[in-house]
Formats: sequence, C-alpha cells, structure tokens
Amino acid sequence: MVRERPRVPTSSSELPSRPFHSTRTVGRFTPVLVLLSTQLQSKHVQSDWIESRKKPFKTDLSTSFPRNRSLSIRSKNGASSSGTGTGNRHGFSLSSLRGNIQPELSKKLYKLIKSENHLIQSYENAGKERISIATQLSEWGEATNDDAVSDISDKIGVLLSELGEQEDLYAHNLDDSRAILKAIRNTEKSVQPSRDTKAKITDEIARLKSKEPQSAKLVTLEQELVRAEAENLVAEAQLTNITRQKLKAAYATEFAASIERAEKQIILARHGRRLLHLLDDTPAVPGDVRPAYEHADQARQILNDAEDDLKDWQPELGDEPSHATLDNNLMPGSARQNQQEPESVAGEGSFANHEDVSEGPVVG
Repeated sequence: MVRERPRVPTSSSELPSRPFHSTRTVGRFTPVLVLLSTQLQSKHVQSDWIESRKKPFKTDLSTSFPRNRSLSIRSKNGASSSGTGTGNRHGFSLSSLRGNIQPELSKKLYKLIKSENHLIQSYENAGKERISIATQLSEWGEATNDDAVSDISDKIGVLLSELGEQEDLYAHNLDDSRAILKAIRNTEKSVQPSRDTKAKITDEIARLKSKEPQSAKLVTLEQELVRAEAENLVAEAQLTNITRQKLKAAYATEFAASIERAEKQIILARHGRRLLHLLDDTPAVPGDVRPAYEHADQARQILNDAEDDLKDWQPELGDEPSHATLDNNLMPGSARQNQQEPESVAGEGSFANHEDVSEGPVVG
C-alpha cells in the first residue's frame, strides 16, 4: 500500500500558528519537525560551546550595566586624556583619593605638597641614574684597552657618582621643606570647621528672619553666632601667623638647598674639566704608537682635591631674619608685640626687606 504524500502548505494561513517546540500537536508530522528542530538547536549549542572553549575566558561587564566611575579608574579617552601625552603618570593608590575629601581651604596646598613629593622622587631617580651611568662609563673605559681612556673615564665616573649623591641630598632637603609646608596645610584643615560653623549659623538666622521673624530661636542663634565669630577670629589669626612663618621657613630651606647643590656641582664640574686636560686627544697617524699614559698620579690628586673642597664647603648665607615668636597656641609670645604701633611694624618690615635685597647673595 502506497502512503499518500503530505500536502505542502501554499499560504501562511495554512502554517502552524505556534513554533515547532510547542507541546501541542499540529498535524501528524509535528513530531518529526520537533525532532529535527531539537537536533539543529543541539548542534548549534554544541558549536557555540566548542567555539567558546577556543577563546580565552572574558567577562564583559560593560554589556551588563553602564560603567560606573567608582568601579573603574580607567579613563574613557584612553592614553590621550592626559592632555600632554608625555607627562609623568603616577600609579593609582588610595592616597590619591585623599585630595577628594580634603577641606576646601586646604585642597590647593594639599595638591602642591603632593606635587612636591613627585618632584622629590624625580630627583632621587635622577641621582640613581647618574650613579648607574658613572658605573657604565667606568666599565666601558676599562674595556677600551687604552690606559689613558680607562683611567680618565674611571675618575670621571667617580665625580659623576658624587653628582648623583648630591641629587639625593638635594631631594632630602626638599623633603624637609615639604614637611614645613604641611604645618600650614594642617592649620588650614583645622580652621575650615570654624568657617563652616559660622556660615551655617548665619544662613540659619537669615532663613528664620525671612520665614519666622518673631521666632524665639533667633536669640539663641545670634548668641551662638557671636561665639562662632569669636572662635573663628582666633582661628584665622592663628592661620595667618603660621602661614607667614612656615612659608618663609619652607622656602628658605629650599633656596639654601638649591644654592648648596649648585655650588657643589660647580666644584665637581671644575675638577672634572681638570681631568679632561690630562687626556691627550692629538690625532695619531696610522702605525704610530702613542706615548705611555703618565698622569695617573695627577688624576688621583684631582679627586683628592675635589673631596677636600666638598668637605671645606660652607654656606655663605646669613640667617634669614624672622620676627616670629609664637607660643604653642600659634599666637604672639609677648604682649609687647601686640602694643606696637602699625606704623613702626610696617617700617621695620620694609627695612628688613630692603636689607635682604641689598645684602643677599647673588647667584650667577
């Protein structure tokens, strides 16, 4: 008996209204179609699984939810977001987030002190690189098999190494200056709450006067405002005192360190030029033999002279004039200073400034 072929649907109305995986029976060929669909889906899933095993595991969180800046420190603009492209990039750390929680009054000085720290690290790295270069120069000179080049390059390496040590010393002096600036920053942080309290009470009084002019709370707030203004007045006086004193001390330390570094570099550079005079650079004719190197003792003496000059170096700076005599509360230490007339204080200050300019060392 020949089985009759099924009629092929000729219009969309004759197609089953539900997909092949429906549990309902649509015609007698539905089980066959369901089986074929299941096999195709199984092959597709298996193929996707095999392809996924070939690729490294990767989780894409960006497709799950929008990127939150608190969950990522990566810049959206990539490497070009820094603006310069060649600037120093410092690693991310928890300390880099402290600037975001600094009081408004101390934010700028906080950033300055942070930048000073990066500067100090740069000088420390420069000193290490200088010492490394000095070692490489000495090793290269020894490999030339030229007695003169070997000895002079070794002695120059000693001077370069000392220059590197001076960079490290300068970095330490800068760190001392930076530590002095921290006193100003800490004072600014302590003054900010008194400013905030005063502003908060002032705003509250203004709000009550506009909405409840007869409120009994106004009297209490005005009394609190008087106390807050008194506390803020003392805090502001302490801030201006410590700011002037520590600013002067910090940069006096830095400028003294800069002068020391420069003068010691001059000492080492001059003795380095003396070493170069011992190296004969007269062109040699092919086949001629150069005279034997006979300046080893002189080169050694130059190093001894450089060492002695560094030991004998003394700063030719007078003490920085200062009238700061503060007690532990950062207020003037004597009542006499409070009784001085403004004109006399201004006259002394202007005289001191002219004296500094006229007698200060000239660095050329």
